[in-house]
Amino acid sequence: MSSMIFEHEATETDRDQVATVPPEVTARGVNCKRVVTTDVGLSIPRDLSFEAWERAGRQLSGLLNSSSWWLGDWLVYGKSHYSDRYQRGIQAAGLSYQTLRNYAWVARRFDLQRRRAALSFAHHAELASLPVEEQERWLDRSEQMQWTTKQLRAAICAERTGAVGNGTPNETRRLVVPRNRLPQWSEAAQQIGIDLDQWVLSTLDNAAKRVLDTEDALTVDA
Repeated sequence: MSSMIFEHEATETDRDQVATVPPEVTARGVNCKRVVTTDVGLSIPRDLSFEAWERAGRQLSGLLNSSSWWLGDWLVYGKSHYSDRYQRGIQAAGLSYQTLRNYAWVARRFDLQRRRAALSFAHHAELASLPVEEQERWLDRSEQMQWTTKQLRAAICAERTGAVGNGTPNETRRLVVPRNRLPQWSEAAQQIGIDLDQWVLSTLDNAAKRVLDTEDALTVDA
């Protein structure tokens, strides 16, 4: 008898998509492992087998309305538990690594407990590059004002524009970059164990130093 991989954490208004993973037999008997889907992500057992994780990816890829949170959490788990095999799981599931990496970046920036069920994944993605304190402030305001993603983006832009145009000293500058660059930068920062903001500053400082050193050398030669 076949069965699905997921058990949805049901609420009063949402009781669908409930299923369990096929039981895995251990030395102590049958142990039922479950990947639980919620409105804000996946709850995955610490000792889930690679085969069960891979099977979950296949099923997620087949759901037309599969949550971006679920896919992001799925990749984060796979990279941390099966570093030598997770690419195989992605290919087997027929998923795009670039898309998954974008989802995973947002998932890493928001712990499960900090995600707001009343807001969409896109709301969180808009705030993913901000410090935690700013994320929380904008999440609170978005919930209270019931903003769409577009309204949230406009509010952030208006605040930044006001900060620059109100005649006060502008000690910080905000650089607008394509959103698809941020996951790659974040991954690079994680590789060396520093925050994204620190990595950006360090990278820019190093690049500036190289340019200035080159100009100084050319001046001396002249």
